[in-house]
Amino acid sequence: MTEAKKEDAFLDDIEAAEAEEFAEDAIEYDLGAHDTEADPEAEMAALKAERDDLRDRFMRALADAENARKRSDRDRREAENYGGSKLARDMLPVYDNLKRALEAAPDGVEAAFLEGIELTMRELLNVFKKHGIELISPEAGDRFDPKLHQAMFEAPVPNTKAGDIIQVAAEGFMLHDRLLRPAQVGVSSTPA
Repeated sequence: MTEAKKEDAFLDDIEAAEAEEFAEDAIEYDLGAHDTEADPEAEMAALKAERDDLRDRFMRALADAENARKRSDRDRREAENYGGSKLARDMLPVYDNLKRALEAAPDGVEAAFLEGIELTMRELLNVFKKHGIELISPEAGDRFDPKLHQAMFEAPVPNTKAGDIIQVAAEGFMLHDRLLRPAQVGVSSTPA
């Protein structure tokens, strides 16, 4: 017999021994699992406990899946509504500059030039509105609201009450229900 044939025969013997050992283990396992002399009540109790455990795990998995679906829906809505907040915040100075240009325009400036600035500002406000950005435009005499306004200074002004807005430095903006930028205002500190 050649060396290669001897090696093949040896490997075949090992495979046959492993297969026989596997078969013996399977028979032993099978006999242990279906022992006919086992207590049927204990077996029933074990099966009920396993069923209850599986039902509990299934219900928890369903609840986890439902929570994940709700969380992903909420995250998607937030991304849709607030995903552009950084860009929107960066656009606010454009609005401020257009407003300053209109307010600072000297007399004698061509009407067409001012109308162009007004149209540009109106279009910017339309785009803001389309994307859920609303203008916060307080006026002198309104009450200071710390949720919407930022006090830039306080000053005692006659004929006002403490907490009244006396000057608006810059308008604020809301993005849906979130404050994008507070209105910057001066507040009266006149004692009551």
